[in-house]
Amino acid sequence: MIKRLTWFVGGLAAGAVGAGAAKRKVKSVASELAPVQVAKRTTDRVRRRGHDVAEAMREGRQAMRAKEAELRARLDSRATTLAEELDTGDAVFIDGQPVEPGQVIVLRQVRNERSLQRHRA
Repeated sequence: MIKRLTWFVGGLAAGAVGAGAAKRKVKSVASELAPVQVAKRTTDRVRRRGHDVAEAMREGRQAMRAKEAELRARLDSRATTLAEELDTGDAVFIDGQPVEPGQVIVLRQVRNERSLQRHRA
């Protein structure tokens, strides 16, 4: 009987300590992942790398607007995907190798006047 009671109390203590440690860990990770903390870390990382925060914000907003325009075009059926343009049995080749249409990502580089002036100088 004493043996069982000892093991029960030991298990109870270990469970309580483990639950407390898990609770502290969850709280610390939750506070690290809070939107304010993520924004602060990102801003600090941008500053450490020597980028201008305002320029990074402009680029982010520009990318956001481009993605929103793309999504709106898809919603309004003004944009199509490569898979929609292919007929049954058509194949897509990249460098002579067949690929699935869903694996193809076409990137388009758009240069604005400001970046062109920086490259010329």
